[in-house]
Amino acid sequence: MASKINVGVVGCGYWGPNLIRNFASLHDARLRAVCDLNVQRLKHIQDLYPNVEGYTDYSRFLAEGKLDAVVVATSVGLHHPMAKAALEAGKHVLVEKPLARSSAECLDLIDVAQRKGVVLMVGHTFLYSSVVRRIKQIVDAGDIGEIRYISARRLNLGLFQKDINVTWDLAPHDLSIILHIFGEVPHGLNCSGSPTVSARVQDITTMWLGFSKNRSAIVQSSWLDPRKIREMTIVGSRRMIVYDDTAPLEKIRVFDARVESPPHYDTFAEFHYAYHYGDQYIPYVKQEEPLKVECQHFIDCARYNHRPVSDGQQALNLVRILEASSRSLELNGARIDLADFGATSPSQSPAPGSTNGSSNGNGKHASQAESTSGNGHSSKSATAEPPSAAPSPAKRRPRKTAAALRKVRSSALSA
Repeated sequence: MASKINVGVVGCGYWGPNLIRNFASLHDARLRAVCDLNVQRLKHIQDLYPNVEGYTDYSRFLAEGKLDAVVVATSVGLHHPMAKAALEAGKHVLVEKPLARSSAECLDLIDVAQRKGVVLMVGHTFLYSSVVRRIKQIVDAGDIGEIRYISARRLNLGLFQKDINVTWDLAPHDLSIILHIFGEVPHGLNCSGSPTVSARVQDITTMWLGFSKNRSAIVQSSWLDPRKIREMTIVGSRRMIVYDDTAPLEKIRVFDARVESPPHYDTFAEFHYAYHYGDQYIPYVKQEEPLKVECQHFIDCARYNHRPVSDGQQALNLVRILEASSRSLELNGARIDLADFGATSPSQSPAPGSTNGSSNGNGKHASQAESTSGNGHSSKSATAEPPSAAPSPAKRRPRKTAAALRKVRSSALSA
């Protein structure tokens, strides 16, 4: 492969410019092309980066861009077709979260990436945060004891979406961190919420997830809150961690606080909980932009054919959780058994190129020349084919049975 990895970014709306900025700053990557239907957005990007080619046609972008890797930063409905087209063209692919609208689409991308021997990676940006890595180190070292539960809140005013609900929009960040800390997928969940502004899309939701050893997690998401809140509490048997991502410097605080029950008592009157309040400390964390670390990791994986931290299997596990949450919302918060969605452990994901596992991938068919406009919403050219008629995550129903999904997964991975 060339000394520098040639990168193209499709989608120059809300998040795309941040990816463009970071890839342009990497010494071992070359930003060669960008793609969007919004000509004004393309001109703005080319004014900032004069050596970058601009395309409004996605098929030409793939065919003429001389690219080694493609970054998909469009609306969720376009992730699968655009990423698949790039993978079929032999490009390494990084897709913004979530990887796709369904586990079936994720399995399809994993299969294509495996067959083509290229890297598929999803943008679970917080896994590349120095703060999250430090929290993981503290937990793994046993400093807080056994985890009892994790509580996460991600709230703000907007940005309202039309094609996905707030769980699909905001919860992937917290879910990726929770799965990373626990090192396993949940065995079940329930999710409740309501569409307070739109009649069809839930803008406030609360999800409960059950894990082994009687551990649990709660994830609250909202587009309708006056304050921007990015907070996670990890409660251990010895200490507790509070992670505030909005804090400018001291994002982690470790509290020496716990509740203890008496080891021996003869009567209920003698039973008293002991509340321990100790000191708190703030671990040192080197500040660095997580997105830049993510982009560099993608380049390294593309160059050396390594398995990404946020690979296709991890993305599939997360999308299955989102599918189950949608089903629970349809059933007014009923509990959903994740076995019905075929979830597997993140540790079971093999490296790209192995015969029985998954790498990452995502793409759009070349004839479907859709992209993201400057306001962050998708737009379509007059000659573009319509996207798949699959229902949006806000209304989608999961696979009918676990056996049905296992059959799809088996056929996809053995193709």
